[in-house]
Amino acid sequence: MAQVLEFRLPDLGEGLTEAEIVRWLVEVGDVVEVDQPVVEVETAKAMVDVPCPYAGVVTARFGEEGSELPVGSPLITVAVGAPASDPDAGTEGSGNVLVGYGTSEAPARRRRVRREQQVPVPVNGRSASVEVVEGPVPVISPLVRRLARENGLDLRELTGSGPDGLILRADVEYALRAAASPGRQATAPAPAPAPAPTLAPATPGAAPATPATPPAGTRIPLKGVRGAVADKLSRSRSEIPDATCWVDADATELMRARAAMNTAGGPKISLLALLARICTAALARFPELNSTVDMAAREIVRLDAVHLGFAAQTERGLVVPVVKGAHARDAESLSAEFARLTEAARTGTLTPAELTGGTFTLNNYGVFGVDGSTPIINHPEAAMLGVGRIVPKPWVHEGELAVRQVVQLSLTFDHRVCDGGTAGGFLRYVADCVEQPAVLLRTL
Repeated sequence: MAQVLEFRLPDLGEGLTEAEIVRWLVEVGDVVEVDQPVVEVETAKAMVDVPCPYAGVVTARFGEEGSELPVGSPLITVAVGAPASDPDAGTEGSGNVLVGYGTSEAPARRRRVRREQQVPVPVNGRSASVEVVEGPVPVISPLVRRLARENGLDLRELTGSGPDGLILRADVEYALRAAASPGRQATAPAPAPAPAPTLAPATPGAAPATPATPPAGTRIPLKGVRGAVADKLSRSRSEIPDATCWVDADATELMRARAAMNTAGGPKISLLALLARICTAALARFPELNSTVDMAAREIVRLDAVHLGFAAQTERGLVVPVVKGAHARDAESLSAEFARLTEAARTGTLTPAELTGGTFTLNNYGVFGVDGSTPIINHPEAAMLGVGRIVPKPWVHEGELAVRQVVQLSLTFDHRVCDGGTAGGFLRYVADCVEQPAVLLRTL
């Protein structure tokens, strides 16, 4: 008799609690192997192919393409050939790890569960058994556990509103509100009733009041990458007291230097790589801007390494890949890494690790044909440098009016980490390096 095992949406790491099913890679009845990708999901960070840790026949799929599932929800069930009496046979972990998810553990850490019953399930016309187990409190998200723990809430007293009684963050928040209001029970939140229309007081000769109706239009859900961007930008504006300064710079010599480098043979050097090299040199002189603020401890944390994020526009929205250790890379290495991450962004194959951990962001919005902007800081970073398009403009050069390649540079910074003098000094140094690349060589 085959044993039917349930594979649930794993913890994809980085605090992610849900994912959207983009495309199923298997059908019911398909034979799958260990570590074979079975579904493509999109999280708030990236597109991920989820591998199945079991080998066997797919007996069921859960969720339609386009639907969202919380972490811990069933994805598929697989009928494996191991006898049902041996719960460990045929279910050895593959060792394949996504992020924060492994299908194998050391024997001492493997969690044992008690079998309650075996329910017959048809698999391709034959009888099989599905193992029903009793486990711990049905909470998957560590954020939910922490929220309950910090507020002294016993999760065993809650009834989850998620699939199979999974306790979600909304359940904990509802329970906390109920505890603060006598007479209310901490149960799963029910759909709120439609509000009754509010009528204005009747006046002689006045027409009856009618309830307001929402304007007609298309509603686009804020979810996935777009939802994550909306949350991060809103948090940045609500938490960070930012300020912006800007300056025009003559980029003629920088463009000439790049052209000379690219005619000398070898790998091509991108303009973004040169700007990144200037940024890392500027951050070495003004480390206040490579920092983050810990308001709980009331401390400014200056970071040793520069992990440089850069804005990349994709079909799924704006993403910010991160070049790790940018301060230790030369222009050639930076060019190669920018190219690799940009291609991964376009194909939707960036991993969560490649989208997190940034300490400073470089935003080249000049590729959209605009001259200037006021960047919004990528929380929890402390600053972002914006670069507009480089275009020929009238410019006074060596006392004479000339046509030069001019660019506008703008810096948005967290006013908690430094004052305007530091921000101005950083931006002026960047502009000096753009105008005279030899300045960068003298300070390396």
